[in-house]
Amino acid sequence: MTRVVNGIKPQDILILLKIFEWKDRPSWRSLDMARELGLSPFEISIGLERCRWSGFLDASKRELMISALLEFILHGLKYVYPVQPGPLCRGIPTAHSAPPLAGKIVSDESDEYVWPDESGDRRGQAIIPLYKSAPQAAKKDHQLYELLALIDAIRVGHSRERALATQELKRRLL
Repeated sequence: MTRVVNGIKPQDILILLKIFEWKDRPSWRSLDMARELGLSPFEISIGLERCRWSGFLDASKRELMISALLEFILHGLKYVYPVQPGPLCRGIPTAHSAPPLAGKIVSDESDEYVWPDESGDRRGQAIIPLYKSAPQAAKKDHQLYELLALIDAIRVGHSRERALATQELKRRLL
């Protein structure tokens, strides 16, 4: 009997980004990843299998296929997981409102984007995170936060923001 694996899910992108961050670790545990990403160990296990099946990980589920991931982020993510700015709310800056693009894009308050979060210190238009645990995971990990903000700039940004995010993601991932 063949096991059926559905396509990539939003939480799988978090898993792949964490694997990228941990590329220099000799080994890592799924349990540690689950804790850091706010996912269950089962979600990590099935997510790793989906990532392998989708061609983002090798057979060992430890080696990331960077070029495949980058291609998906740059050319497919905004179509598979689209987002539209929502109402003004308090939250955590994302997309061009967060580092590393915040210093490169001049925008006024009405153009700020945030993940809704009561403890956030900024007001802006609500952007639904790629996955519900992304803001909490980003609070624990600045590098993950910046990668997720760059991905949001691809998902929601205009051509200039997308171009800058693309350049920065290529610089970081390749």
